[in-house]
Amino acid sequence: MLMNAADAEAGPDLEPRIATIGRELVAKMPTARRTPRAAVERRVMGAMVADPELRAAVFRFVDVRPACDDPRELARHLGELLAEADDSPLARRGAALADGPLTRRATAKAAALGVEQMAQRFIIGADARDALPAIEQLWRAGAATTVDLLGEATVTEEEAESYARRCEETLLTLHEASRAWPSRERLERDALGPLPRVNLSVKVSALTPLLRPAAPERGIAGARARLRRLLAVARDTGAHLHVDMESFDTREAIAELTLALLSEPEFADRPSAGIVLQAYLTESPRHLDRLLAWTREHPRAQPLTIRLVKGAYWDHETVEALQHGWTPPVFQDRRACDRNYEALTRRLIDAQADGRVRAAIASHNLRSIAHAAAYADARGLDVELQVLRGLGDETQAALLAAGRRVRAYCPIGDLVAGMAYLVRRLLENTSNDSFLRAQAEGVDLTTLLEQP
Repeated sequence: MLMNAADAEAGPDLEPRIATIGRELVAKMPTARRTPRAAVERRVMGAMVADPELRAAVFRFVDVRPACDDPRELARHLGELLAEADDSPLARRGAALADGPLTRRATAKAAALGVEQMAQRFIIGADARDALPAIEQLWRAGAATTVDLLGEATVTEEEAESYARRCEETLLTLHEASRAWPSRERLERDALGPLPRVNLSVKVSALTPLLRPAAPERGIAGARARLRRLLAVARDTGAHLHVDMESFDTREAIAELTLALLSEPEFADRPSAGIVLQAYLTESPRHLDRLLAWTREHPRAQPLTIRLVKGAYWDHETVEALQHGWTPPVFQDRRACDRNYEALTRRLIDAQADGRVRAAIASHNLRSIAHAAAYADARGLDVELQVLRGLGDETQAALLAAGRRVRAYCPIGDLVAGMAYLVRRLLENTSNDSFLRAQAEGVDLTTLLEQP
């Protein structure tokens, strides 16, 4: 019988423990950086949180930045985009500077540099070798990583093959480098067995140019051979390969492909592998039912890792559904989504306690993190908590200080490939329900930790 995650029992009264953990984490978060660059970043982010028109202008400028090499062209674009946000005082001042004959060049240069610096908050290097110092630094600090190669949907077979080769090279580069990293027992073993040092997240949409909503099976056929190659490299190097989920209309096909390959004899035990579960989808409880049923039918030496996320395509899914007259596949009420996330968290931790899966709880929401930690503690488990590089740095530091297992999701790629990623992260960081926004607006900690 299918179980609705919203109906799952929370077990013991966790609320006092959730409040305690949440407050302890906030107390352990490092003091905000006090460099001039950090001050400018905080001011811009604060203005974007409060000003939708400025936010839209900045997103559009981020989008066009890679195509503008000429400072005059860059200044013109900046001035035009800021001028459209005419209700924003900060945008009006920026537009005036971008149009001024004496300030145009300097303003464009500063804006371009600002975009690149924002991107560098999230993107740790142009390629695996470039990213090695940051990855090793995180490992030495006690945080594991999963690397994501930017460059999403491909349009040609050549691009898809290039992405697959980059993934192979990344696995091999990280494998070779990781041999010299110091021992970190907590990152290399849990109650279910050994944990790989190297962890790579891949997108099936980048492994084929044919993945289309109308006929996803065509794209899956094209991606199968490339994903099989990557699984073989991960198996042979002892790495972990994680398959990311993207839009709703390709989720079923991607899950089918991943589970089918992991069911094949050559991958029945290794490599360590995983898949993503998106809690903002109303049908996510049934999707988890299916994943857990698969783990019962296909027990593995390396249990399937299920990364639980809220989901990064809420606007896309909602707008597309409304355009077609469909019911949106995502929760329209934030509190309902949060309740679903917590119910799924408990089910995943219960499954980890049974030895069927490894749970990876990915969130920047203080309540969601504290709830996962409290429930894992109640079950006597050490569960992995995941954060995004650039957005979750303070949370990561607090979790490490509290002795929690942490993995940072670290994108690599060039500036052009990173623009779509950067815009999504900025949207997440300035959304109405983001922890950053709540903090900026002075929301009381008790409110941030209350039960959804």
